[in-house]
Amino acid sequence: MSSPAEAAGLKYNTVEEIPSINASLRQAFLTGKTRDLEYRKNQLKQLAFLITDNENAFCDALAKDLGRSKFESMFAEMMLTVNEAVDAVESLNKWAKKESVHGGLAWGFHNPHVRREPKGTVLILGAWNYPLTVQLGPVVGAMAAGNCICLKPSELSAHCAKLISELAPKYLDPETFRVVNGAIPESTALLDCRWEHIFYTGNGIVGRIVAEKAAKWLCPTSLELGGKSPTWVDETADLTIAARRILWGKQLNVGQTCIAPDYILCTSKVQGELVKKLKQVADEFWPSGQEGNKDQSKIVTENHWKRVRGMLEGTAGKIALGGPPDEKSQSSKAFPVTIITDVKGDDSIMTGEIFGPILPIVTVKDVDEGIEFINARDQPLVLYVFSDHANYIFDRTRSGAAVSGDTLLHNAVGTLPFGGTGPSGYGSYHGKWGFDEFSHKRAVLEAPAKGVLGAIVEWLMKGRYPPYNLKELATFKLLAGKSPKFSRPTNPTASRTVGKGQKVSNATCLE
Repeated sequence: MSSPAEAAGLKYNTVEEIPSINASLRQAFLTGKTRDLEYRKNQLKQLAFLITDNENAFCDALAKDLGRSKFESMFAEMMLTVNEAVDAVESLNKWAKKESVHGGLAWGFHNPHVRREPKGTVLILGAWNYPLTVQLGPVVGAMAAGNCICLKPSELSAHCAKLISELAPKYLDPETFRVVNGAIPESTALLDCRWEHIFYTGNGIVGRIVAEKAAKWLCPTSLELGGKSPTWVDETADLTIAARRILWGKQLNVGQTCIAPDYILCTSKVQGELVKKLKQVADEFWPSGQEGNKDQSKIVTENHWKRVRGMLEGTAGKIALGGPPDEKSQSSKAFPVTIITDVKGDDSIMTGEIFGPILPIVTVKDVDEGIEFINARDQPLVLYVFSDHANYIFDRTRSGAAVSGDTLLHNAVGTLPFGGTGPSGYGSYHGKWGFDEFSHKRAVLEAPAKGVLGAIVEWLMKGRYPPYNLKELATFKLLAGKSPKFSRPTNPTASRTVGKGQKVSNATCLE
């Protein structure tokens, strides 16, 4: 059985040439070329054209890599990535503008402000499940911030990696943007080089390796990792709408989405009604059944197909929809969306991220037991809630993002930060958040040091010089000191308690 790279004819870079690629990018950055805003805008425009000029080629590559339909490829990949680039071009002047800050009376002549400057050379390690949005998406932020960039696409989505590497030098400046193809040896060689920022999308095991490698150079990292994103549904929800939106979020890219609903939490009563609705929605989505459906994507490799099928074989839950695919489906990598009911918290399918089209349903006594269930596990990349009590749940849980009444769509809002917290990752991107992630916030103070203004400031500040005089300290306290003007708390450790199951607003959670 040939690997995805061999099947696509993807040529790897040699390990030996990677240090020179890193060195050339570092040298290019030192020329100051990428600091120019017009240069950055032109590169971003070219990145947008790289995608729009080659829509059919990308759709074809995504179909070969993931069995992706053109609708999904356009809707979930190309449209979002082009939007990112267009927004960056239109907003760059505003994003890059220096930010004046108020320093107080003592620093009125010193013009304190913040400059957002490029960090330098950036390494972006991409993932296979969305080869454009999670590979070229971070490139937008890094490019807008003025960095030189090395992109390492995933070798599993090999047709897309090959297409990106072929198109990049035709559209983008090869002095400041390079693509390196390869697998573990090439990734390791890249991580052994010095970078000013590393952006990784993938799993937590590799994320830890990336962070450890980066620590050698004290290099900041952004880790987009994923995890088991829960979906709470209760009796206050419209179960038809909830079923439709949850099933859509799970079937997109056959669940190979880091923000896919990983499992449902609900009461036993809600489970029965919700499963009925999920079956009805499945009939709407796939009137001829899931088998042979051309709208559904495929599992990326046969090994991943076996992994997902093994999860079904290991669970003690009951299959309510879908089921294990036939062995003959292994070669086509087709896999039906499968709903499993009555799953226990310690079931094997609850031990790790599913990253496939299986949706377990775990029942709990009430919302507070559901909150305890969520908090007993790693913080997820996103928490979905279908309930009138969404804020009650959001106030008592942690997650990278929180969505009420839908799934996945927060990823499409370019003005929202996208990222995790704790084990689901750290750092964020999209829009200005990506620009800021790849920018250094450089504090600047411009003290007048000559002329009339310099003399005035020198006279005002001369009391800081030895020999010290406590009378001068009183002047500095008047100009720059602050004293509490608020009343002392009578009981600093007191907090408002809220009864279990009580609906509260954000306002009532705060004293």
